[in-house]
Amino acid sequence: MGPAPVITSHQRLTTPGGVLLVSCYELGHQPVNLASPYAHLEAAAFAPVAVDTAVQTLDDQVIAGAGLVAISVPMHTALRLGSRVAERARELNAGAHICFYGLYAALNQTHLFESGLADSVIGGEYELALIALAETLRDGGIIDRIPGVATPQSRALPILARIPPVIPNRSTLPGLREYAGLATRGEIVRAGYVETTRGCHHTCAHCPITPVYGGRFFAIPRETVIADARAQVHLGARHITFGDPDFFNGPQHGLRIMRALRAEFPWLTFDATIKVEHLLEHRRLLPELGSLGCVFVITAVESLNPLALERMRKGHTKADVADALLLLDQVGIAMRPSLLPFTPWESLESYRELLAFVAEQDLIEHVDPVHYSIRLLIPPESAILDAPDREQWLGPLDAPNFSYRWSHPDPRMDLLQRRVAKLAEKAAMRQAPHRETFADIWRLAHEIGEETAPPVPAARFSRPEPPRLTEHWFC
Repeated sequence: MGPAPVITSHQRLTTPGGVLLVSCYELGHQPVNLASPYAHLEAAAFAPVAVDTAVQTLDDQVIAGAGLVAISVPMHTALRLGSRVAERARELNAGAHICFYGLYAALNQTHLFESGLADSVIGGEYELALIALAETLRDGGIIDRIPGVATPQSRALPILARIPPVIPNRSTLPGLREYAGLATRGEIVRAGYVETTRGCHHTCAHCPITPVYGGRFFAIPRETVIADARAQVHLGARHITFGDPDFFNGPQHGLRIMRALRAEFPWLTFDATIKVEHLLEHRRLLPELGSLGCVFVITAVESLNPLALERMRKGHTKADVADALLLLDQVGIAMRPSLLPFTPWESLESYRELLAFVAEQDLIEHVDPVHYSIRLLIPPESAILDAPDREQWLGPLDAPNFSYRWSHPDPRMDLLQRRVAKLAEKAAMRQAPHRETFADIWRLAHEIGEETAPPVPAARFSRPEPPRLTEHWFC
C-alpha cells in the first residue's frame, strides 16, 4: 500500500448517514461495542451502519459510502483485524475519516497515527466522543479540540466520561445464533452479553485496562443493562454473559441487575468474571450468586508461580485459588480458570506444577487447552514495562504488531510455548477430548527437559463437567 492520503481536520461527512461502525472480534459475543455506539449515534440523529466482520462480509460499497469509518478494537486480535479494514478503507475511500476506538486504540495511537492507519483515536467510554467526532466532521469543525478524541496534532490520551442511559441497539446485528452459545447438559442454548461496568478497580500489571482506566471503573445505568439483556432474551437468549472485567468491582450493582432479570425470567442463567481476591473477599455473596442462576465464573488464575503473580500484581496465591474453588463448589458454581502460563517469570518446574494442580483439582474439563499456551502480550503503555527485571527479557517494540518482543531467560520455555500452542490448535481443530490433549501437554512439559513424563497426577476431588461457552477463548 502506498503512502496514506493526508486527511484534514475539516473533512466533512457528506450525509448524516455516513457513519460506518466496524467490529472484527469480540470473543464470540454479539458486539456491544457496535450496539452501544449505534444507539447513541442514532439518538443524535445519525443513521449509522454497523458491520461485524467476525460473522458478516464488509462490502466495498459500504466502505465507499462512509464519511466516518469507526473501528472497534477492544483487544489485540481485534486491532490486528481492524488494521486490515483500515488499509482497505484507505484504498477504497481515500476521503473517509478513520477512527479506532477501544482499549487497544488508546495504547497503540502512536503507531496508528504514524502509519497513517488512523485519523483519530478514542479510548475508553467512547460513545460521547464518537458522537462529537461525527457531528464535528459533518459540520466542518476542527476535530483537534474534541474532548476524548486524540489526533496526530492532539496526542493526549482520551478523557473518560460517563455515558448517558441509552439502550444498545442490536436490531441490525446478526442474530444470536451466529455467536457463541452455552453448552450445558448436552445442548447448546443461545447466549447474550451485557456489561454492568467498564474499567477496573484493580491495576494488574499485564492488563490492558490498567493504563487506560488507571484503576477507575464506571457503572452502566442499571435500567440500561436490564433493558439490553431483556432485548436479547426476546431475541432468543437463554443465558447472559456479564462481560465486566470484574463483576464484583461493584458487587451490589451487578447483583441488583441479576436479581431483576431473574425475577422477570426465572429460567435465565448467567456467567461472570470475578477475581480470586474478590471471590474470597465477597464469599458471603456467593450463595446468592448461585441461587440467581450463575452457572460458572471465569477467574483469572493466570499462574501459581509466586514471582509471576507478584510481577503481574495479581493479589492471590496458590492457596487462595484452592480456597476459592472450594467456596464455589459449596454453592454449585463452576470455576473456569483463565491462564497466562508463559511469562518471563514462569519456570519449567512451575509450569509443571500448574499442570499438576489442574489435574489434582479435577479441572481438566474446566480449562480449554489453548490456555496452556498463552504467552504474555505487552502492548505499548503496559504497566508490565515497569518490571524491575525487564532488562533481562524485554526486547524492542514491534509497533506494526502492536506489542513488545520478549524472550524467556530459559530458551526451553519459548520452545515449549510454541509446541503447546501448535498442539492445542490441532486438538481444537479435530475436537480432541480435553483429557487427551492435557496428557499430550503433560508429556511435552517433561520431554522439553529431557525427562520421561510420570503419569498425570490423580484427581483429589471430583467435579462435574462444567457448562461452557462454545468460544474457546476468554480474557
